[in-house]
Amino acid sequence: MATLGHIARESSDVTRLAQFYKEVFGFEEIESPDFGDLKVIWLNLPGAFAMHIIQRNTSTNLPEGPFSATSAVRDPSHLPMGHHICFTVSNFDSFLRSLKEKGIETFQKSLPDGKVKQVFFFDPDGNGLEVASRSES
Repeated sequence: MATLGHIARESSDVTRLAQFYKEVFGFEEIESPDFGDLKVIWLNLPGAFAMHIIQRNTSTNLPEGPFSATSAVRDPSHLPMGHHICFTVSNFDSFLRSLKEKGIETFQKSLPDGKVKQVFFFDPDGNGLEVASRSES
């Protein structure tokens, strides 16, 4: 059986992106290997998975994120059908208030049966994120 080991995010500002995930989701910084000139920050979400924030290398020509595509629209209402990572929280309304307090633009909806509330938004590098309420079923 496979389990999620980590998600890697490439960024031109690893410190800023790591701080965002620590403040918004509660990730904790963990020890990371020394890769010499390549700056990395490893984070862990206790009980869930790790995230590796890696310094962007422009010579690879990889897109920085879905938002960096040509003529991208930074509109969270496009995220339900686009690239995103989803987290679940037990206190959705409190989490939503914290996003609003941080001035983060969001798009809200619910699953068709109305049992799960969802909020979509972008991290500072334009990566799509979803946070869903835990199902009460």
